[in-house]
This record gives sequence, C-alpha cells and structure tokens, in this order.
Amino acid sequence: MGYITEWRLYCELLKHKEQRGRSGEVGEDVMSEFWLISVPLDIASSQSLEKFKRAAAKAGLGSSFRFHMPELKVGTLDVLLGVADDLSRLDTHAEGVMQKTSQCMAEVMEHFNDKLLENALANGVELATYLTKFQWDRAKYPTALSVKSLTEIISKQVSQVEMELKSRSAAYSSVKASLQGFEQRTEGSLQTRTLAGIVKKEDLVLNSEYLTTLLVVVPRSGDKLWENTYESMSQFVVPRSSRKLLEEEDAGIFTVTLFKKAVREFKAKASVHKFTVREFNLEETEKQRQEMSRLSVEKKEQYGTFVRWLKVNFREVFVAWIHIKALRVYAESVLRYGLPVSFQTLLLQPEKKHVKRLREELQFSFTHLDPTAAASKSDMSLDIPGVNSGQQEYYSYICYSININLQGCS
Repeated sequence: MGYITEWRLYCELLKHKEQRGRSGEVGEDVMSEFWLISVPLDIASSQSLEKFKRAAAKAGLGSSFRFHMPELKVGTLDVLLGVADDLSRLDTHAEGVMQKTSQCMAEVMEHFNDKLLENALANGVELATYLTKFQWDRAKYPTALSVKSLTEIISKQVSQVEMELKSRSAAYSSVKASLQGFEQRTEGSLQTRTLAGIVKKEDLVLNSEYLTTLLVVVPRSGDKLWENTYESMSQFVVPRSSRKLLEEEDAGIFTVTLFKKAVREFKAKASVHKFTVREFNLEETEKQRQEMSRLSVEKKEQYGTFVRWLKVNFREVFVAWIHIKALRVYAESVLRYGLPVSFQTLLLQPEKKHVKRLREELQFSFTHLDPTAAASKSDMSLDIPGVNSGQQEYYSYICYSININLQGCS
C-alpha cells in the first residue's frame, strides 16, 4: 500500500473513531479544560484561523494562546502510523499516573487537602500557566531525536514514576496503618484500651517474691463501693494500698496490692461487684510504647520525604503528559495534512457557557478542510493500529482535549 493511499485510509477511518465521549463536555471549572487544535499552514487556513480568533474573542467564547511547537523528526509515514497508536496509549497511561500521583498527594496531605492545587505545580507555576506558556523542553526531550525515540523516552519515564509511586505509597501506608493500629488501642473505654501512658513503673510493686499489684477498672458510680470493699475481698490484700490512677466520665482505674496467692480469689470477688481486673505487663506495654514512638518518628520522616517526592514527580509526569499531547498533535498533523510538515497550532480555553458555540465556530471556520467531517460522527469504535486519534470526535481540524482539573482527586 502506498503512502498516499495509506494516508487517505487513515483519514477515512479517523472519521469513525470515538474513544472518550463527546469533547463538547467540559468540567465545571472553566480554568481546567483546554483544546489543543491544529490546522494546515496555508493561506486559506491561516485566514480562517485569524477570523476565528477575532470572532471567538468578540463573542466571549473563550481565550486563545499560542502553543509553540518545535520541528521534530517524523521518520517514514508507516513508522509514524505505529507511533501515533503508541502515543494514544501513552497519553492515557501518563494521565492516569498523573491523577494517581495527585490523588496520593491529597491522601498523604490529608490535613492540608485544601492546599492540593498550591502543591501541584509544573516548573514552579500553576498548571494552567505552564500550559498557556508552553515551551518545548529541549534538555529533557531533544528535538534531534525522532518522534518515535521521544515517545520511548517519555514512556520509560512515566513507567518509572508509576513503579516508584507504588513502592513508596505501600511503604508509607504500612507505617501509617501500623501507627494507627497502636493509636486505636489508646481509644475506647478503660475496659479494653491500652494502659500505656496511664500506668507508670512507680505505681506497681515489682520484683517481689510474694506481692503483686493489680489494676482494677471501677465504674464511676462504684467509687465508694470500691473504697469500702476492696480490702475485704481477700485477707491477703495490703491495707490502704489502693490508689486512683485515672478517672474518666464512665469509670476510673485503681491499683491494689496483695499477695500473689490471693489473685484468683480477689478477681472472683471483684467481678461480683462489677469491678474488672485488667491484665497488664509492664515490660510488654513499654515495648509497645517504644514501638509507637518509633513509628510516629518514622511516619513524620517518611511524610516529608514522600511529599517532596510527590511534588517533584507530579511535575515530571504532568510536563511529560503535555509533551505527549504536543507529540500527538505533531504526528497526526503530518498524517492528516501530509509532508512536508506544514501546520499551525492554537490552544483554546473554552468558556463554560459557550462550549457548544465555540465548537460550532471552529467547525464553520475550518469546514473547507474536510466538508464531510460534520456528517461523519459515527458511534463506531474501530481498533486499528495508527488510527487511535484519542479525539472525542472527528473534526475537519485536529483537536485534543487537555483537562487539568485535579479537584476530583482531592
């Protein structure tokens, strides 16, 4: 199949491709939705573009920005067809990793969730600013390389961030979950929660061959009953040995010292009065306290490191994603408009209330590029290599939607 025939087939099949729903639908936030369009660099299209910009500005349909596109090496058209399909998949993949990264940032910064947008920056500026003032990063993505090579570089970069995100997220979540497990033990009633931080070493009789100290939970209404009865629960209770360690709304915790051989008898009589003897091991409790302290320090350290990593790599993936959009526009412009490379790009920011009118104005301005485009919006979805345009509908001009809304991830 010759290149000209192949290119025509590409255009015909592209008319029937619909991957993501209707592009006329934008998010609630007008600042989050952009359209990156491309038209040929000929006299008729250039004049139509200028007329369109004036009409859109006059009617307040949206804002337009120059989108600087470098000259890239495309290689042969058959290779470019395959690259176009790779870029379609990479576009979806990169956007997914970007959203996962921002979502993870929101979850980690749970107490500062409202500051997500302040931390989700690209090269130190807001996402919309980066997009409207886009400049190709020649240091990261040298234009001396082919579109195929650039695609491979970005693909490896995004995959690396995704793998590291999973690893770091799992490590942080593990520490957080372990710490929460310890913290949950400090909650609830005195009947069940840990006594670490409540009972101190000096509250107990330790290393005695004959004596031991019990910890008893006494209902708030039973304080007097406890004071009047605990010495009589066994003849081996040390007189006046009880001391209140903590009092809460529903209960208090008391110590009592007695001979070890009387523990079973004391527990049985205490239960009759609805007093609960808590099992307590000072050594084990101290180990738990130390582990909780260690986890708290580790979480704090990991938090700072992880948040910094998330900020840096969100930026990296977002920048890579916008470069992918640029590569897709470039590749499809060559496939649609032919060689030599000759096209011009424009970034549009639709006004929320005028999305439909802006789309109609675009169609009116560039119908001459393909008069059949308006009538070719089919529900068919063809999975053919090189024809995955990633556009929501086929238009007479090239158009890609860029949604930078992160609010749904917060």
